[in-house]
Amino acid sequence: MRKVVALEHITLDGFASSGKDLGFEFTWPGYSEELAAYVGDVVQADFDTAMYGRETYLGMYGYWSAQPTAESTPGERAHAEWVNAVDKVVFSTTLESAEWNNTRLIATDVAQEVRALKAKAGGALAIYASPKLVHSFLDMGLIDEFRILIHPVTLGAGTPLFHDKAQMNLELLESRSFDSGVVYVRYSVR
Repeated sequence: MRKVVALEHITLDGFASSGKDLGFEFTWPGYSEELAAYVGDVVQADFDTAMYGRETYLGMYGYWSAQPTAESTPGERAHAEWVNAVDKVVFSTTLESAEWNNTRLIATDVAQEVRALKAKAGGALAIYASPKLVHSFLDMGLIDEFRILIHPVTLGAGTPLFHDKAQMNLELLESRSFDSGVVYVRYSVR
């Protein structure tokens, strides 16, 4: 059975979105070629489906569908090629369509649809950012693993990765720190 993995960038005080602009600008100072390579080669190596909430989908589609460009770094080029080719799912009750190639829109019966996706052969189903979607998936018991990149910054406010009703026991599977100050942790949900 496939697993659902939440791949999240968070601040040291636990916020996955600043609630301003794209919401994840806090990640840029900590992102390096070393970190990008590790994420591409290790963290998301088993992903074959990217899942987004509406806000993250629109931001990702708006930027990555026009990439890579001549100015793209090698890391940006590799990610652009991957994200434009991978199967994608967007969860929204307000979007009428999903225009990005290889994208499926799910508006109803979310738990049933995700369980059906998990039952199919393939790699991990990865939620990218989308903290509100993570909250919904937590409430439905759909997340199997967290892969979290903790950035050395605090915001004081924003959308937290874990809402106030999230109670889980987790098992640490992996951890690593990077020269930029970012710390990666990988937990399975027990």
